[in-house]
Formats: sequence, structure tokens, C-alpha cells
Amino acid sequence: MASFKIEGGHKLSGTITPQGAKNEVLQILCAVLLTPERVVVNNVPDIIDVNKLIFILGELGVKVEKLSSNSYAFQADEINLKYLESADFKRDGSSLRGSIMIVGPLLARFGRGYIPRPGGDKIGRRRLDTHFEGFIRLGAKFRYNKEEHFYGVEAEELFGVEMLLDEASVTGTANILMASVLATGTTKIYNAACEPYIQQLCKMLNSMGAKISGVGSNLLIIEGVDALGGCEHRVLPDMIEIGSWIGVAVMTRSELTIKDVSWDNLGQIPNVFRKLGIQLERKGDDIYIPAQESYEIHNFIDGSVLTVADAPWPGFTPDLLSIVLVIATQAKGTVLIHQKMFESRLFFVDKLIDMGAKVILCDPHRATVIGMNFESSLKATKMTSPDIRAGISLLIAALSAKGTSIINNIEQIDRGYENIEARLKSIGAKIERIAD
Repeated sequence: MASFKIEGGHKLSGTITPQGAKNEVLQILCAVLLTPERVVVNNVPDIIDVNKLIFILGELGVKVEKLSSNSYAFQADEINLKYLESADFKRDGSSLRGSIMIVGPLLARFGRGYIPRPGGDKIGRRRLDTHFEGFIRLGAKFRYNKEEHFYGVEAEELFGVEMLLDEASVTGTANILMASVLATGTTKIYNAACEPYIQQLCKMLNSMGAKISGVGSNLLIIEGVDALGGCEHRVLPDMIEIGSWIGVAVMTRSELTIKDVSWDNLGQIPNVFRKLGIQLERKGDDIYIPAQESYEIHNFIDGSVLTVADAPWPGFTPDLLSIVLVIATQAKGTVLIHQKMFESRLFFVDKLIDMGAKVILCDPHRATVIGMNFESSLKATKMTSPDIRAGISLLIAALSAKGTSIINNIEQIDRGYENIEARLKSIGAKIERIAD
């Protein structure tokens, strides 16, 4: 288990270009299973979760060609469905949350899809009911092996239907969407997720010959087609990484430019940071963050304490709440962080408290942060990364803290952030990776 050694308290400066969006590319890679034709995907981030999925596709029989450092070609013309029932797949698939999204394309094209209970972050319950209820509504038969935690769906033919998702699940929407593009008839998905990731998947599928309307709304209408063709697709920059770099700049009181951020796909993210008193400027398609010696949290109009909460898109993404929480520790003022979606995502705050932050964990979903306005810096400490987003938040805290911090279990950070230590070093951070 590798670790990061971080010497905090240094100002940084320079320019960063964000990687491709992890949450988009996991969907896009699964969609290559829908066609026997060649699909080229650009701006693919070199991170553990993505590389695991590419490996699984290769084991399934997909021909994978690396065209450049961040571009791949895929051709799923000779799929080995026997792999799905192998011990190797039960091991490989269970290590990656995103592997669940191969089920929809496999069901649509081959009439069956299987998956072991997927792994990923330890951030609370992440049920799969939405996925499988959608497949059942399309006409699939569902089975579950409790002893092996192995799920399966099978259907000779899928038929279009109207359905209301019980939650606006991004991966659930993506999975059902991919299953329905080859179904007979028209499918209407109400309460569909409408994040930019889903919009990108819809655009890709339409370029392959699918007929999807309502893109960007909570009602997706899919007219089934007989077959899909190849295409070329470019993945958006990762909005979560963009928010993380904003956090790095703010907490180290540094001047930083984030290049090519696709402003039009950032939604509420810039506004939420501005509510924390953070200055950031739009320069073309870049974000410029000036060095900020102080920033004051805005109150609501009646003077009450600001609440920052996650919500389905176009609301604020839950993946950035941990970044907001860390930033608030050195703001002027108080904020209530309300993590509605996952009940374990705030459990890293005990590490921030150890570092000297003033945080009250009200319950598993809410934390009150009393900012210190940089009057008392965080103290360096030794800690462990519990999940991707908490891991990067602790890393940001360590960069601002006086002294040398150690973060263990950094494989969690590597799951979502490409070559993070080299990129931090490029803007002046004092960080070192320590092998097992």
C-alpha cells in the first residue's frame, strides 16, 4: 500500500489541464459493446478505475488498440460471453463499481448480462435496484445468486416501455439507456439523470445511429433501432478534478489557471465556490484563480448560515462536497455541509479535526464547519484515504498544513486522479510517493 509524503505550507503557481472525466468515460467504454464496429475514444484518463474497465473489456474479447497516451480504439466484433461466468470475471468485475454498466449493452446485444456485486468506494449503500428494475421493465428475467453475490439478466428480446426511475441514478440511467437503444419499440425514461455525462453518452449513441430525444432533460425517449455503428467520441474534462484544483489553489493561497474546463458543462460548481467567497474568473474556456489571502462565506439573505447540499443535476454534485468542506475550514464564517446521497462520505472529518479544523459532525449526513480565516493553520498529521474524494480532500488539507503529512492507501486517490503527484510537483508542491 503506497503513501504520499507531503510537505505543506508552500504557495503554488502555474497552469493545469484537467484530465478526461472519469464518470463519463466509464459509461462510454461500456457503450463500445453495443456495436461490432470500431469505436475511437479520445481524452481517456490514465487512472486505475478506467484501466481496470479496459482490462475487463479486453478479457471479454474486445480488441483494444492504444492510439496515443489518451486515445483508444475498440472493436467488439468477437465477444467471449463465457468469460462472464468465469472465476476471473467474478474477481475482476467485483473490484470496480463501473463494471455494472456492461450489463445493459450485453443484454441489449447478446440477450444476457452478468455481474458480480461491484466494489468501489466505501461511502455507504449504493444499491443496484434501479438498474435491474429497469431491465425487468424492458422484459428481462432477473436472477441473483446470494452465495456468490452474482447478478444476471436474460432476455430473448427487449421491448420499449414507459418507466419511472425510483432515483435519478446516473449509472442506472446510463445502463437502462444502453439496454433500450436496441429494444423493439419506444422507451420513455422518466426521472432520468441528466448530468453532462449522460448527455455525452446520448450524443455518442446518437452518432452511432441510436434515436434518443430529450437529451439534457429528465425525460429520455428512445426509439429502438436494429443495430448501431462505429463512431469517434471525445470525453469532457473532469468537473470533479476541476473543483479539486480550485480547492488546491484556495487552500494554498496560490494563483492557478485551469485550462479548457468546458465552462458550459460545469453547472452550479463555479457559483457554489463563489458562495464560499472564492474569487475565480472566466478567461475564455479557462478558470483563473487569483491568490486569496482571505475569503468570506456568504450568508443567506436573512442572515442565516449558508447550507451547501448535493442534489441531482443541475444541482451541486455530491463528489465535490468533501472539497467544499475542506475549503470552508479556512474561510471566514460558518457553513453547513449536507451530504444527502451517501451516509459515510463525511466520516473523514475526524482527520481534519485532528489537524485542527473546527468541524462538528452533526450526523452521518451533515457537518457544520466554522472557518478559521487562516488565523490558525492546519497541522500536519498521518492519515488514511477512505475513498477517492475524501482522499483528494485530505491531500488538499495536507498541502495547506504546516509540516509534513503522510497519507496512506493512496490507491484510492489513483482510482480517480491521473498522475497526481507529478502534476502537483509541476506547480511547485512538495510531494513524494513512497512505495510499499
